[in-house]
Amino acid sequence: MKTPFYISHKLIWISSISLGILTSIPKIVDHNFILSEGIADFGVTTGFALLIWYYNIYSIPAYTKKTGSKNVISPQLFRGLGVGLVLMFVLSSIQYYILSHLNFGPKMLMYEVRGVLINLTFYMFIHLLYQTYLNQQVVRELERSMSANLAAQYELLKQQVNPHFLFNSLNTLKYMVESNDTQSAEFIIKLADFYRFTLGSLKLNLLPLGEELQIMDSYIYLLKARFEEGLIVSLNLGREIYGSFIPPFTLQLLVENCIKHNIVSLEKPLHISIGQEGDYLIVSNNIQPRKISEPSTGLGLENINQRYLHLSKKEISILMDTETFTIKLPIIYEHTNN
Repeated sequence: MKTPFYISHKLIWISSISLGILTSIPKIVDHNFILSEGIADFGVTTGFALLIWYYNIYSIPAYTKKTGSKNVISPQLFRGLGVGLVLMFVLSSIQYYILSHLNFGPKMLMYEVRGVLINLTFYMFIHLLYQTYLNQQVVRELERSMSANLAAQYELLKQQVNPHFLFNSLNTLKYMVESNDTQSAEFIIKLADFYRFTLGSLKLNLLPLGEELQIMDSYIYLLKARFEEGLIVSLNLGREIYGSFIPPFTLQLLVENCIKHNIVSLEKPLHISIGQEGDYLIVSNNIQPRKISEPSTGLGLENINQRYLHLSKKEISILMDTETFTIKLPIIYEHTNN
């Protein structure tokens, strides 16, 4: 949760009162010190300081949702100076109304100069505090994003080096070898390719869609050797988007998710389609739920969504009706440096 920008009211009041006392000291040490003038001088300075504090904190857009400019010299600064001049004129006029014996002209000039200096000091101080606050928020957001990304990568690693998938693949290979299947050698090559791609791509945030589809080709081959015509995967993508980018193993995770939760058999084939719709990759499958699903952490789709948020600031979409389950993945056209 983002911490709001905040300056302690205690700091505001203590600094304003202290400033009022400091500006009154020359009058106090003066041999011709008049208590009423000292109190009035203290009141004008303290009141002005308080008003300028709160004006700068609550009225300058740089400290609201419209943040973004890091320039110290900005329209808000000049607006603040203008407001400060008006406030000081009003406070000085009130003082003159109470103490009419004072020479208004020189007093007004002195107060206005003092007001400009106080205004500039507070503005610069608040600006410094706010930039420090922004830097802290950036660091916290970076730490949060890195933590989420690491968690997603860890979950991804657990799913990719999935003992259950490897066990099934080795069982399939054992059956092929025992039955003298001519495709045994090709199966071993595809299995080796898949794990080579897996280990080589885990450290990447993004990879070209074309490379992801190569990984998918090996993965689908291994699944087809196990499920045969019970699994039908159709690919309907134009070559022009092969150069776009995708978080590694996203498509493989989605296919794995389909198999975990649906019946895959010759009698009830599972149809998985990978296509494009506008700026989205579409992965859909027919719904035929298992009575007992394979073990699942329930974090697969959430991790994919977190990676998309981290890398492209966009979320995936999940759509489901009575017959079809669909995932829409935003197409990432430019590589990021995350």
